[in-house]
Amino acid sequence: MTLMPEDRKISDHLANERTFLAWVRTSVGLMGFGFVVVKFSLFVRQISLVVQKQVPLSSHGYSSVMGICLVAFGALIGVLSFYRYRKVEEQISNPEYKPSGILINLLAAAILLIGILLVAYLLESI
Repeated sequence: MTLMPEDRKISDHLANERTFLAWVRTSVGLMGFGFVVVKFSLFVRQISLVVQKQVPLSSHGYSSVMGICLVAFGALIGVLSFYRYRKVEEQISNPEYKPSGILINLLAAAILLIGILLVAYLLESI
């Protein structure tokens, strides 16, 4: 069965939408993780009250900064993915698609940086 040009265009639009939704899931995941990082010290304090045992917490407060950065980065990924979705949608309609790896490069670099910062933070708190 051969796809007609119109069917290919529909298929391309659906693939673009699936890609956008995957970026949205990534964005929401990053924001959720950031929220958990910010609220983790509060959780540890409340658990220490429940078990009635003092749990030492880092006085630096880096978790709040890292969590807020993760939430902001997740929101940025969401906005950029929407922009990319609209751009690709227009390029599919006018057959002039040009791939762009800026979102992928940005996400990979940010995950590397976040990983390095989290490892440094965990090593410092040992």
